[in-house]
Amino acid sequence: METHRNGIRMRALGNFIRAALSTALGFGYSPLIPGTIGSLPAMALFLAIAKTVPTEFQTWAIAACLLISCFLSILLGPWAQRYWGRKDPRQFVLDEVAGFLVTVLLFRTSDPLQTALWAFVATRFFDIVKPFPARRFEGLPGGWGILLDDLAASLYAAGALHAVHMILGWV
Repeated sequence: METHRNGIRMRALGNFIRAALSTALGFGYSPLIPGTIGSLPAMALFLAIAKTVPTEFQTWAIAACLLISCFLSILLGPWAQRYWGRKDPRQFVLDEVAGFLVTVLLFRTSDPLQTALWAFVATRFFDIVKPFPARRFEGLPGGWGILLDDLAASLYAAGALHAVHMILGWV
């Protein structure tokens, strides 16, 4: 009987940890625009890196965080689909974290706050619009389908920010 209760507790703890990671520490539970709200921890992470990591190592730190968030998205995606009963659950926002990190990995200004704000707006815009082929990636199985549409949209976001900077000289 005690072993059974311990098994249930361990399963509950495992689900709690997986849900905490999948929802970007609970931000994905936002009843309104969970993808947008779920991107806020990524902004905070980027700003923390910009503030605490020496400039010459910031790209590596962002890339490491990106790789971890991608790995966890792929790993936790199938669990999240079963847990929340949907192909791409609204609560799962770790893919938004990865998407934002792609944008700031590829586009930064000398002002980290300005970078964070522009990257946030551009990443969210392209994630919502999902230009070709981003939407097609949603059809891939498990965590791949959850993640790759956001990464593709973030490539558009970074490209658009570079274009605006080159054409208009701002951003």
